[in-house]
Amino acid sequence: MDITQYKPKGKLNNKHLLTLKDYTANEIYEILLRAAELKNMNRRGKKQRCLSGKTVALIFAKSSTRTRVSFEQGVRQLGGVPLFLSSNDIQLGRGETIHDTVKVLERYGIDAIMIRTFKQSDLEDLARFGTIPVINGLTDDFHPCQVLADLLTVYEVFKRLEGIKFAYFGDGNNMANSLMLGCAKVGMKVYICSPKGFEPNPEIVAEAQKFGEVVVTDSVEEAATGADVLYTDVFFSMGQAADKKKSDALMPYQVNESVMDMASKEAVFMHCLPAHRGEEVTEGVIDSPRSVIFEQAENRLHAQKAVMSLLIK
Repeated sequence: MDITQYKPKGKLNNKHLLTLKDYTANEIYEILLRAAELKNMNRRGKKQRCLSGKTVALIFAKSSTRTRVSFEQGVRQLGGVPLFLSSNDIQLGRGETIHDTVKVLERYGIDAIMIRTFKQSDLEDLARFGTIPVINGLTDDFHPCQVLADLLTVYEVFKRLEGIKFAYFGDGNNMANSLMLGCAKVGMKVYICSPKGFEPNPEIVAEAQKFGEVVVTDSVEEAATGADVLYTDVFFSMGQAADKKKSDALMPYQVNESVMDMASKEAVFMHCLPAHRGEEVTEGVIDSPRSVIFEQAENRLHAQKAVMSLLIK
């Protein structure tokens, strides 16, 4: 079933958002259509207070502009209270176990946890030991909230998801992993274009291929030709040291004007931000009328509000 035929149910079968591996296409549609509704309400100045009386702990082992601001604003706009906790504010990772941390937070009346951290296993342990919803704000393996925002953006631009050719260029990182899963599940044709030695995790590739057409290639021309969406990310993720060998390998995969010219005439450029202009993308592309990066960034707010409104009861 395509998103244009889906009728929202107002609920999810999942208790957490750890990775989009756990979500069906219909559950993704549920989130996207709720996000579109909340965005429309926000634009009209209509309040939505479904988190009134709720407190959401926002745990950051990794810093972030967009994740912190969008989640704090999202919780507030839904009538809840955000509680920011940096790695300096909590004992997690400094001797206290994940089990003890989540049990204490629950006793203090925390209704959900969003965590941006390194290891996916830490996130999964929070969900395993606790009774409250856990939302993945980013790990080294997955970034599901960003992909939900990306899918919402594509839906707004093209009024459909099924059949879209989606081409990602660069390092086979957590964004590539999550894009493969999310895009394949909603019927897109997904091309991950990475140099040899920097391809995405083959196990995640195989998992994504169960749900749809996923191609991993080192050919820029193959990925870009006729694409509806061209997408890239920084060469070095947060916490990674700059490396000339990796930079040299990735530079031919820069999204520039020549690459955009290979795409369809209606193609748009996307980037999860922050961007390093002149590296993974040129100024001419990122500032062009075909770039939808700021709509995409705004959609983090609305997609995450949708997730919280469906998970937190």
